[in-house]
Amino acid sequence: MKSIRGNSGYFARLILAVLLPYLLPGDLLGQTSFFQGKTITIVQGRDPGGTGDLRVKALFTFLQKYIPGNPTIVSEYMPGGGSRKAANHIFRTARPDGLTIGNFSSAMVSMAILGESGVLYDIDKFHYLGSPYSTYHAVFISRKQAGLNSIEKLRAASGIKIGAQSVGFSTYNEGRLFAYILGLKDPKFIAAYGGAELDPAIARGEIDARATGPDTLLKRNSEWLEKDLVDIHAIMETPKGDKHPHPRFSKLPEIESFARSERERKVIQLQRAFRVAGTPFVLPPATPKDRVEILQEAFRKTYKDPEFFREYKKLTADEPTPLLPENHEKAIREVPRDPEAIELFKKLVGADPLPPR
Repeated sequence: MKSIRGNSGYFARLILAVLLPYLLPGDLLGQTSFFQGKTITIVQGRDPGGTGDLRVKALFTFLQKYIPGNPTIVSEYMPGGGSRKAANHIFRTARPDGLTIGNFSSAMVSMAILGESGVLYDIDKFHYLGSPYSTYHAVFISRKQAGLNSIEKLRAASGIKIGAQSVGFSTYNEGRLFAYILGLKDPKFIAAYGGAELDPAIARGEIDARATGPDTLLKRNSEWLEKDLVDIHAIMETPKGDKHPHPRFSKLPEIESFARSERERKVIQLQRAFRVAGTPFVLPPATPKDRVEILQEAFRKTYKDPEFFREYKKLTADEPTPLLPENHEKAIREVPRDPEAIELFKKLVGADPLPPR
């Protein structure tokens, strides 16, 4: 009897080891073994090196931690068409196995809503994994040497060269929106730069102005602020009323204060709605439900991790404002679809000259 009792612990552990695979949820075991030793590729609809790239990289360590099996995570860059090329690839070509994730600019949403040509994806069929931010402040800046240090001088000048990434990209859309609402005269848009190329271009005088984010200025171009090398003219708050904490930006005039009509205000509201969608992380439509849920939970845990907040701020100089997967899908469904505003917005973000006001 003593011998049997002495071995009872051993027998209990043996029985547990045999039965454990049957007691644990099959999905958990299956997904752990699936992701183990695999590589997840995040296809970014942008060039490397910009602020958007840094936002993605801030997640890597945490996603690897929270995805069962701790897979390797890498980026692939697929710029073009304001993330349209990358979104089409994820929707139509990428294998829906959970190992390919798309990350796009907010223009991916706007182009679909606006019915732009070349959009071969359906935003309502992606599986959304959220976004590291849903609050965004865009500002319009010009180089100090251009001598455009007031709204009046901006309006009086003709042919101001405004730099941006590709037509349809967020920097292009916002640059066009600022130029239109501020009332610039015959601005020239040069949409031919990678994200990391715009700042050197403005420093060299190749372009006079651009739309950008305060976080980009604080992180990459703090010298511009310290040495007063740029003029900052106006800000677009997303959401409206959310003041940027830095004193250089908190007192800027808000773009809506320059709107002349309800139609123009609706256009600004539409752009805000697109920006609330952040930079969407998505999975292809046919990705198995269990893998979608595993990855959504990993992103959810990442967005809630205090260490992620510190890493994100260190890389981007901005506070994250995460949009959880379930809230992301809701935000996409609720984007305004006012026909009059959409008609004007399409003209503003297109390649033709700006329409008359």
